[in-house]
Formats: sequence, C-alpha cells, structure tokens
Amino acid sequence: MENIYLSRPSINLKDEYLDFYQEWIDSGEDIVPWVVSRDPSDFEQMIRWLEDHENGVNLQEGWVPDSTFWLVADDHRIVGAVNIRHKLTKFLMDRGGHIGYGIRPSERRKGYATQLLKLALVEAKKLGIDQALVVCDKGNIASERTIIRNGGISDVDFLEEDGNVIKRYWIRT
Repeated sequence: MENIYLSRPSINLKDEYLDFYQEWIDSGEDIVPWVVSRDPSDFEQMIRWLEDHENGVNLQEGWVPDSTFWLVADDHRIVGAVNIRHKLTKFLMDRGGHIGYGIRPSERRKGYATQLLKLALVEAKKLGIDQALVVCDKGNIASERTIIRNGGISDVDFLEEDGNVIKRYWIRT
C-alpha cells in the first residue's frame, strides 16, 4: 500500500475533494461519514463550516464539536474521510460513536479503512479520548472487521426503532 496520511480539510485539495465527493454522489450510496454529504459547491464556506464545527462554533443545538480529516494518498488523491466527535451525547452513545469514517467506493477492499481508523484513533487520543466508541450496522461485515482489527471490544448492541441493529465497540486509543 502506498503512503497515506490524514489531512485537515484544505483549499489546496479542492479538486481532489470534489472528485472524491462526486464519486460518492455518482455511486448512489449513502455517504459516510455524514460531513461528506455537505454540498461543496461553495468550497471555502464548507471549509469554514468544518473549522467552526471543530471549534464548537455555530453548532446545532445538542451537537458536539467534531474534527474532520481526509485520508490522502501520495498522489494527493483523497481516498477516505473521518469525522471524530469530541464527546458523546445520548444519541452518539447509542448509534453514532466517536468516530465515523468512509472510503470512496473505488478504493474499498484495499486496506484503507483499517489504516484510516488507526490514524483516527491517534487523533482521538490527542483530543483526550482514552476509549473511542466506534459503531457499525450489524450487516456491515467489512466495518466490523476493520473495528476489530483496530482493537475493538464488543459492547451491548443498540436496536433502532426500525429494527436495525447497531454493533458498538470500544477501542483504547
């Protein structure tokens, strides 16, 4: 695998990010993590919005500060994204966790998710999170394996109103 690293969202990666975003849109899949679904047509405003979220500025009521990073390959191609919530609300404790991450559709099954979560755990530690809650849907075997590869210890599952089961794991950072 090529060298990869986490980058804070940056104007310098605008073209690469727009390509990443468009691939998600074209795939028709749910976009993960949720921050990637934000419309980047005013790219500078989107970057400010992500910075505000990290600093706890202009958050919706009941939301917590969160940090977003892009997983970047040597060629500056953005292959994934991660969003780290700085603390947990009741909602996040049940079904969101501290860390949400996603790999662009064309780059899956190459080991990027495992590396992305590993790098995200380092960032979570810097935020003072000693144990990170990471969750996935019961049927998402790839995410479950990624979480376990990174030291995930199973906790009690959460059953959503629609019957969906959320698998919950704790990982020491």
